[in-house]
Amino acid sequence: METVTSYPYEVRIIENAFITMRDGARLAARIWLPEGAEDSPLPAIMEYIPYRKRDLTRGRDATNHTYMAGHGYVCVRVDMRGSGDSDGTVVDEYTQQEQEDAVDAIAWIAKQPWCDGSVGMMGISWGGFNSLQVAARQPPELKAIISVCSSDDLYADNMHYMGGCLLGDNLSEATVMFAFNSLPPDPEIVGDRWRDMWLERLKGSGLWLDSWLSHQRRSEYWSKSSLCEHYDAIQCPVFAVGGWADGFTNTVFRLLEHLEVPRIGLIGPWGHKYPHQGIPGPAIGFLQETLRWWDYWLKGKDTGIMDEPMLRAWLQDYVPPDNAYEDRPGRWIGEEQWPSPNIEQRRYPLGPHRIGQEGEDDAPLDDQADEISLTVQSPLSVGQSAGKWCSYAATPDLPGDQREEDGGSIVFRGPVLDEPLEIAGRPELEFELSADKPQAMVAVRLSDVAPDGKSTRITYGLLNLSHRDSDAHPEPLEPGKRYRVRVPLNGIAHHFRAGHQLRVSVSTSYWPLAWAPPEPVELTLYPARSALHLPVRPTRAEDAKLRPFGEPEEAPTVETTRLEPSEHNWLLHRDLARKQSTMEVVNDQGGFRLDEIGTEIRRSTREWYSYVDDDFTSVRGETYTERGFKRDDWDIEVITRTVLTCTRTDFEVHAELDAYEDGYRIYSENWKRTIPRDHM
Repeated sequence: METVTSYPYEVRIIENAFITMRDGARLAARIWLPEGAEDSPLPAIMEYIPYRKRDLTRGRDATNHTYMAGHGYVCVRVDMRGSGDSDGTVVDEYTQQEQEDAVDAIAWIAKQPWCDGSVGMMGISWGGFNSLQVAARQPPELKAIISVCSSDDLYADNMHYMGGCLLGDNLSEATVMFAFNSLPPDPEIVGDRWRDMWLERLKGSGLWLDSWLSHQRRSEYWSKSSLCEHYDAIQCPVFAVGGWADGFTNTVFRLLEHLEVPRIGLIGPWGHKYPHQGIPGPAIGFLQETLRWWDYWLKGKDTGIMDEPMLRAWLQDYVPPDNAYEDRPGRWIGEEQWPSPNIEQRRYPLGPHRIGQEGEDDAPLDDQADEISLTVQSPLSVGQSAGKWCSYAATPDLPGDQREEDGGSIVFRGPVLDEPLEIAGRPELEFELSADKPQAMVAVRLSDVAPDGKSTRITYGLLNLSHRDSDAHPEPLEPGKRYRVRVPLNGIAHHFRAGHQLRVSVSTSYWPLAWAPPEPVELTLYPARSALHLPVRPTRAEDAKLRPFGEPEEAPTVETTRLEPSEHNWLLHRDLARKQSTMEVVNDQGGFRLDEIGTEIRRSTREWYSYVDDDFTSVRGETYTERGFKRDDWDIEVITRTVLTCTRTDFEVHAELDAYEDGYRIYSENWKRTIPRDHM
């Protein structure tokens, strides 16, 4: 990473400005102002998130917004209502209020003397989500957006219900926001009213896990802010970005396919990080790419960015399985449109424990082949090597060697490849199957097996079988009845080497990545009527001619002083006497001081996911967070704890919130909820 310190524009930072909303509430903003913008107005770029511009994103904001402002853009980083130093409470993600406030903020920015009336919007994760959602409201001042690691489908492709299965990240993300929503504004920004604002948040933000678990079907609750319900609402250009180790990558494919506005896509090997900070690498000069995008759409400069392929993606090569990578080998590929005519959908029939050759099942089936079946009842240990649904580059959170997982799965092996095979897109499995229980799930993994037997997971998919026809109207299975289902896997671009094998693995549990069914299930597959579909992409000479990306650049980050050490780890504990296994996730950022403002910060999150023996009602998720801020005579701490358990019929939630000022507890609240399982 190159740190750039000299720019075409000198930059002045306005530490805080308040933006008044239509109802009188005020949002807090930090502004990076290029020298001379008051006399010669410039376009502006807004980032709009709930993660505290004063302190917790101060470092990232400095590296990104200083860089763009130094190249001639006014950058405005806005705290959402109820977060950071803004008024009010935030009661859920992606609300209509949030979007209305963003429209008001964009209008305010466009009217300022330093803005020429054109505004762009960008962000990663929440900021990528609401860039899409706000663009769908068509504020006239918004001319283009960049959406990184985001989703157009809040139900299925966010952290909630993948394939109709409840994800473990549903609890994890609810925990993150439980902690954020409970933090006060900074007294140096809002003055003496900070304590009243803090109490308003503590009392009013609510328990989001309760809301999310109370909507287990696709419904208006999810669809009202999901762009997939109305792609035509987007009327401005879109730059969509993702990473193969991220949880939101499928969105890039859908946006390129369904939007009708100018659009480009970029997918690298990264997790949930901006690409110039991307892990696994290689990271790229993403901020240079954003400038090419903004210069084209906000300043009218022909940077050539729209003359390049619609999609640039990193075609990954094989690496031995590991829970952490510095880099993923591979090469960049390009497609002029998506879906691409260069990619052929090939069907590979399944046989007893094998993947056949394309076209092998053209002959009619005889009765004997049709009745061959394979059964599996997976132990709860399958999923211990799954990694995290969405890697936040807090490794080791990537999937490990799949061989141990395969012991509790039905495995289909392909022949040793005589020549390389490359895929780009979304593989899919079609199955004919039956189950012995009315409620079941299926987890499908596609792996690259090396000659030494090591198995690297390439991609995977989940399906709650009661959602086989509809996420909105699930129906239980009839035990013993045969069903035809299709299980789409997450998008990927991968090079299978000659001498390697493809492997498909099917299990009936995938804990803790996904919540387990109410009871063990025996699944029966009929391979003669099942197949693997692969998006095969021949090697193209044009890929070698792609313009190379620049090396990563950013502006200097803020100065910090380390006060306590940090720790990141995933630990697997197995208690053989009690027959209990526990996955412990440690994300302890320790203690540090932001030297620029003198604030000392303490951040720690721990998660535990456990089960006992073969008891599917024993699965349990627990999270614990600590957040502390200290400066001069300001000393606060917030502690949260959330426990999610289940019976065969219900989810049980127990949550605790305690807030402290100067060591004294000033607020405490407990929640206990019983939420019926709705075909989960």
